[in-house]
Amino acid sequence: MHKITLLLIIITTLTIKAQTVFGEWKNTNEDTGDVSIVKVYKKDGKAYAKIIELSASNKGAVCEKCTDYRKNHPIEGMEILSGLKQDGDEWNEGEILDPESGKIYACYIKLVNANKLKVKGHLKGFSFLGKTVYWMRRVAN
Repeated sequence: MHKITLLLIIITTLTIKAQTVFGEWKNTNEDTGDVSIVKVYKKDGKAYAKIIELSASNKGAVCEKCTDYRKNHPIEGMEILSGLKQDGDEWNEGEILDPESGKIYACYIKLVNANKLKVKGHLKGFSFLGKTVYWMRRVAN
């Protein structure tokens, strides 16, 4: 009986942990097929994300088109998502950087399911003018 209870506690804990925007996510570039790994983390009650791994073809790339402090800095290790506030099951009122264009957009993220994260970047005040991508949770090897 104790073993069953312990097993149920472990399964519940793992399920709860999987139901969060935080963790490592695979982002696949729709145009090139290149994959990057993005880590979403919590800091001061807000959600942030940085690129922690680039595909081999992009190793050493810098953000040439950035216009802020990130200009000519390595993309790997770069914070690309910042300041999202939790609003129910969505995190919004933050910004996301597109390292390819150097542009910064308003952003929100929301779990579609335990392993799929909706990421929408849009013009501030015009959420219908934007782009939605889906990141898949990185599964440990």
